[in-house]
This record gives sequence, C-alpha cells and structure tokens, in this order.
Amino acid sequence: MSHTILPTVLRSALLAAGVAAGADSAIAQDATAPGGGGGGGIQRERSFPAIASGKWTGKRLRDGQPDIQGQWSNTIANHNNWTDPQGGVPGDPNPRAIPKTSRAERAPSRVSDPPDGQVPFQPWARAVQQDLLANFHNPTRPEYVEPLARCAPAGVPKSFTWHGFEIRQYPGIVLILFNSGSRLIYIDGRPHLPESIKLWNADSRGHWEGNTLIVDVTNNNAKARFARTGEFASDKVHIEERYVFDNGGQRFNYVATITDPTVYTRSWTATIPVRRYTEKDEPDGWHYEVEVANTKDGHLQHEHPERICVENNGPFGQVAVAPPKKK
Repeated sequence: MSHTILPTVLRSALLAAGVAAGADSAIAQDATAPGGGGGGGIQRERSFPAIASGKWTGKRLRDGQPDIQGQWSNTIANHNNWTDPQGGVPGDPNPRAIPKTSRAERAPSRVSDPPDGQVPFQPWARAVQQDLLANFHNPTRPEYVEPLARCAPAGVPKSFTWHGFEIRQYPGIVLILFNSGSRLIYIDGRPHLPESIKLWNADSRGHWEGNTLIVDVTNNNAKARFARTGEFASDKVHIEERYVFDNGGQRFNYVATITDPTVYTRSWTATIPVRRYTEKDEPDGWHYEVEVANTKDGHLQHEHPERICVENNGPFGQVAVAPPKKK
C-alpha cells in the first residue's frame, strides 16, 4: 500500500463530510554539515533566502489555489535540536553526534524572533525543558521518552523537520502527508472544531493571500515536543502559520507565530526553510524518502511507500538491556 491510493480514500471521506467534489540570494549547501542524527543523504544549508509575501504568478489549480503540490523537505537539519539545528543534542553519548564546527558556522536557530534565537519560556517552563533535555538520553521516567519514539504523530511544528513530506491539494483542502501522520488544512471557510477536542496535529483553518497560505492552528493537544531538546507548548497554544512560496515553485519558508501565555513570556516566531524535491533528485533516507513506482499508464514516478513505525530506544540510552547472566 502506498500513498497512491489516498485520493480514493480521501474522496470518500470528503463526500462523507459533505465537501464538494524567488528566491534571490545564494544558498550555501554542505553535504557533511555537523549535527547528530540524520538518515541517509542529508544535505544541510547554513543559510537560506528570505521569501517575501506578495503576488502569486505561478501555476494555479482549477479551484484557483496556487499549485504547490509535490514532495518537500526542510533544508537546515532534522528534529534533533530546535535552537541549534546542526548542533546535535547536548549530552549525546555518541561521539559522532558532536558538532565539528563552531556555533557561528552552523545554521541559525529556528527561533527567528526573539533575536537571541531562544524560546522565551517562563522560568518554570524553562526548568521543565531543561529537565527533559538532561534526561533525554537516559529516560528513567515515562515523561522523559520523546512521544515520537513511541510512534506518536510529530505534531505542529515538529512535523516539518521530521523527514520529507508531500503536499496534495483538493477543492477547499490542502493535505500534507508526513512521515508520521497527516494534516488536513481546510480553506473552505468552515469553523474550528469545538475547543474541547484536542488533536496531535491540531485543527487547521486557512486561506490564500497571493503566494502565502495563512493557517490558523488551534485545538493542539500539545503532547508532541518541538525537538529532542525538549521545547514544548501547552494545549492552550495558538499558532498562526504562514507558508510563503516563491513563484518558481521550488522553495517556501514556513513562518509560525506561536502564542501561549501559560508557557511563554511573549509570542515568538519560528522559521523553517523548505525546498522541493522531484524525480531529478536522488532518493535518500530522510529528505526524499521515496521508491520508484509504476503508474497505470506505465510511467515511472517516485512515491512515498507506507512507512511502518517501529518503537525504538535508538538515541535514548540503554533503556532495553539484556538480563544479567546467572552465576
């Protein structure tokens, strides 16, 4: 089973629900950039272009949406470290995960505001985040085990740094297929779900303004973390996402304003740069995690296979150990 069957499944679900049927700056890439974790073929940028919101001049779909369908992945690292994306997880006992360059030579923090690149936690919340980080590699209590390691959805916004993903579009809907779960962004004007309903990937309502998809994100159960470094929000969090696409259709910047007065001292902004992957790119184990598939007309194309999540203790210390030998 692959994602190729999803249009039929989605069509049935939509009918049941009553839904009618340039970047202009140089990019520095480094295939061997430091930072723990990865998967095969990771390439990481140390800088990325700003993309301004404005008019969309690219291809449109029949319903008028800008056509942004395809395979995408973030460009500066994976989900290891939220504020030092190429810096690995502090305290990692694996020597290969230790950065080989100075902080100034690595990609910027995903926190683009405040300027110091740090999440503006309230003191109690900073203490919780630091405790989660200190116990990440040797989780002696259940709360120290990252939910993603137990096959839970990666959540918002972490999904954008956890493997590549696919965007598909339907009338009134933008569908994002992640490595761990999916999101339906409704752009047909329907209201949010009742406040009492909380979801791993939250509840998303959006609209297009030129080249920018603006999404209001509520109803987050806040069980997912932002990274292995322990950053988090509460279930009161409100997120405004802006997906700003270049008119060449090759990149977008994900810019999220995150507000949660119960956890942070102020609203703050995260920025994640993303690039498109096509059949001209070599498949790899992270950004472009695809296989060659046949279509009905015999045309070969790359498709995401269905991925089986296996619970693991890979980066979490010796959680599973052999019993002691009997004397």
